[in-house]
Amino acid sequence: MKKIHLLILQAFIRPFMVCFCIVMFVLLMLFLFKYIDDLIGKGFEWYVLMELIGYQCAVQLSMALPLSMLLSSIMTFGNLGESYELVAIKAAGYSLRKAMTPLIVLVTLFAGGSFLFSDYILPVVNLKMGSLLWDVRNKKADFLIKPGIFNKSIPGYSIRAKNKSEDGTILYDLMIYDHRTGNTANNVLLAKEGFMQNSADNNYMILRLKDGVRYEESRTKNAKRYDPRQQFTRFRFAETEQKFDMEAFQMKRTDESLFKSHHQMLNLKQLRHYTDSNRLQLDSISRQILSETRSYVSYYSPYYRTDTVQQVAVGEFHNFLTDYVPEDQRRGILSNALGQAQQMSSVLEMKDIEFRAFAERDIRYHIEFHRKFTLAVSCLLLFAIGAPLGAIIRKGGLGLPVVVAIIFFLIYHIISTMAEKAAKDGSMDPLIGMWMAIIVLTPLAVFLTYKSTTDSALFDADQYKQKAEQAWKWVTAKFNRKSA
Repeated sequence: MKKIHLLILQAFIRPFMVCFCIVMFVLLMLFLFKYIDDLIGKGFEWYVLMELIGYQCAVQLSMALPLSMLLSSIMTFGNLGESYELVAIKAAGYSLRKAMTPLIVLVTLFAGGSFLFSDYILPVVNLKMGSLLWDVRNKKADFLIKPGIFNKSIPGYSIRAKNKSEDGTILYDLMIYDHRTGNTANNVLLAKEGFMQNSADNNYMILRLKDGVRYEESRTKNAKRYDPRQQFTRFRFAETEQKFDMEAFQMKRTDESLFKSHHQMLNLKQLRHYTDSNRLQLDSISRQILSETRSYVSYYSPYYRTDTVQQVAVGEFHNFLTDYVPEDQRRGILSNALGQAQQMSSVLEMKDIEFRAFAERDIRYHIEFHRKFTLAVSCLLLFAIGAPLGAIIRKGGLGLPVVVAIIFFLIYHIISTMAEKAAKDGSMDPLIGMWMAIIVLTPLAVFLTYKSTTDSALFDADQYKQKAEQAWKWVTAKFNRKSA
């Protein structure tokens, strides 16, 4: 490998690794801020959180990789241009295109790897991530007693303590309502002090109560609601234990097979299979709608071409009634037509719900199919924008390159997001919606590449100032000539 190629590769890889780590860190922080309420106060083990973060790193690769590619390419060629190394490379007889050849090969390998990742690894990661995030969000928060507030998180119980110790293990002036037998508070326990501890298997919470009393109210089996004949019992105790089932606070893992048919959990082969199966369902529903509504758009009349079934346009129906139908039968025909129209409307409304569900699923499958390819192509596109842009602006570091990279990435992200939303709504074809950002920005990449190879000073303020002065002199001279 030539020294120039090695120099450019070394100048690119270091900023790329740094930018990738920074972008991934920012995206992970955004994820944690989004789900902070679902993660705090639930007593997760550290390995559960690390597993969730690891899956999220893989999921965010689709956004982190293109942004890192854009930012690092601008920084690389901006540094080379600022230190006049690009000038030295061109003076040695190498064009910018030849100097970029190893980087183009490297970025192509990145793009191919990202395609394989999105087809084979990302569906599995989405499955693991979706299942784990579902379980995390549905897990109850740890049992926590706040002084003076009833806690109803344990099913069937309402617990209140006026005060508790600093470590939270000792509760004072306890009141426990047992609602397991019904909604009425017919079982109440009062205690001056209670000590909390978990069982050996952490499946139960044991509350050791001291100096308290239990009140129980019960009726005979056949007693009416307001029957005065009922039993009231009071138990006093010096020390007792109350055991609470903590199964509701344990994290339960959902069967991953329940999420396997989701469009984000499928690779290209599976997407084709599910798309074909979904299309068969759509065709079946369409045929059912056609067969059930065909009889409502036709009529048989002995007054109009006997023994034939004719299709009549809406505008011709009035002429048909006045010309061919006796006056005493018109009311019956109109009533029959109205009833058939209502029946057809009911059939269409029932089938429309089912048809829309399969149609939306078909759109999701097509969107996910094209997403496998857009990740790889977006890496190539943003590199094709960033590399010539860095050679044009000739500024390195984390100042201007970061600002320019964020602006172009926001343009790409906004276009792709809006187009994808339009495709999901059905107002745009999924093919066009998923490739819209690439279609729009590809001419810009070609234009910047042309400007960089021709040594254009696209962002030179002095050049624009000089042209503005020339234009002003031309306008003033022309105005003076007319006034003279």
